[in-house]
Amino acid sequence: MEEVHRAIHETVLDAGPKQLAHLMGMSHTSLLNRCNPNDDTHRLNVEHLLQIMLHSRDSRVLAALAHEFGFELVAKQPVKATGLQAAVLHMHDEIADVTKAVVEALEDGHVSQHEKQQIRRAIGEARTSMEVLLASVKVA
Repeated sequence: MEEVHRAIHETVLDAGPKQLAHLMGMSHTSLLNRCNPNDDTHRLNVEHLLQIMLHSRDSRVLAALAHEFGFELVAKQPVKATGLQAAVLHMHDEIADVTKAVVEALEDGHVSQHEKQQIRRAIGEARTSMEVLLASVKVA
C-alpha cells in the first residue's frame, strides 16, 4: 500500500495543496498531514480521497490502487453516439464477425495463434460497437 500512499501524496503536492484543500473545505496543513505517507497519526477517509481524485483530475491514485490489486488502469477512448437503429445493426454485424471467426477457427480442430488474434480483434470491435450502442441509447 506504500505505492498508493505515495501516489496520494504526490497528487496533492502536484495539484497544489492550498487550492485543493480550499476546494475540499479543509486547511492545507490538515490535508498535507493526512496525505503524508510518513505520518501514521493522520489518515484520509474515503470522502477525502474521492475529493482529491475529483478535484485534481489525476488518475495516479486510481492506477496505484489498481496495481496494488493486480490490475492495470487503462483509459477508455470516448465513443460517438449514432442513430439507435444504425448502432444496433452495427453491433449485430460485429457480433456475427466474432461468431464467424470462432467457427472458422474450430473447423480444423485446432485454434492457431493467428486465429486467436483474429478472434480477439473481432471481440474488441464487438465491444466497441456495444459502447457505441450504449452511448446512442443514452442520447436517444
